[in-house]
Amino acid sequence: MDRMRGCATTVLLAMTFCAGAWAQGYPAKPVRVIVPYAAGGPLDEVARAIGPRLTEIWGQQVLVDNRVGAGGSIGTEIAGRSPPDGYTLLLGNSGPVVVTPILQRKPAFDPQRELAPVTHLVSGQIMLTAHPSLPAKTLKDLVALARANPGRINFGFIGIGNLTHLGLELLQTMAKVRMNPVPYKGAAPAFVDLIAGHIDVLSANIAGSVHHVRSGRARALAVSSARRAAIMPDVPAIAETYPGYDLVTWMGIFVPAGTPKPIADKLHGDLVKVLQRPELRERFESQGTEVIAASGEQLALLIKRESALYAGIIKTARIQME
Repeated sequence: MDRMRGCATTVLLAMTFCAGAWAQGYPAKPVRVIVPYAAGGPLDEVARAIGPRLTEIWGQQVLVDNRVGAGGSIGTEIAGRSPPDGYTLLLGNSGPVVVTPILQRKPAFDPQRELAPVTHLVSGQIMLTAHPSLPAKTLKDLVALARANPGRINFGFIGIGNLTHLGLELLQTMAKVRMNPVPYKGAAPAFVDLIAGHIDVLSANIAGSVHHVRSGRARALAVSSARRAAIMPDVPAIAETYPGYDLVTWMGIFVPAGTPKPIADKLHGDLVKVLQRPELRERFESQGTEVIAASGEQLALLIKRESALYAGIIKTARIQME
């Protein structure tokens, strides 16, 4: 028995040594970053910002691979089913990682089981904006107007099950009001309708909302996280009116489950070095995106919290996939 235990220990030490040695030589060839959305979008922009800087560190090409479809689920599944060797990464977000599996009830692919979070890169917020003619200058004004006109305030959001949708449903539950939801396939057509006065209020990513607010074509009412956004500090957080309200958008790097820990640890360390560069931090923050650079363990905790929160919202609002 002691001899068997000794052999097992020797094998384990050998495996640990090999994984560590492998990490020291990682990467030895180009690395692919799968972005499960179209080129030009927020995730794609982050991938193309960090990619060249990782190339500088590694001396290996970082290739951005846009795999579009099913709200990000296709690219997410491709990444999760790739070899766990550190050469295929996913730049993911809460849509396909957290929300879609809940909406699918019994998904054929479980991203939280098949993927391992490496680094929480950045976070952002959702901003509520209103048409300037709407007689509501604050969130409290909007709630009062909605109570006086149940179901008559047209509230736009980006996609069924999107965080802009879940945030709206959570706000309605906490405020005990009902508005008329109007889904859009993208932020661009939604802002066209808001500016034209076809909808009264819009829930959209802060990065796409800021320039409309600054131009005076939309009025900012509130932001979705527990604290105000640095890019627009005069805009209150929803939590200031409804304590406990806290929704953030995030982007993180994932690897297929089973990727050796030394590889994931090296990847995380190099990503943190990239995110600490002042020019990159300033670039992201100018768009309303906050650099986080947190560990995979911290991102896993955020995902766990979100899973419970969003499952409750989806159940209460009876949201179903399109």
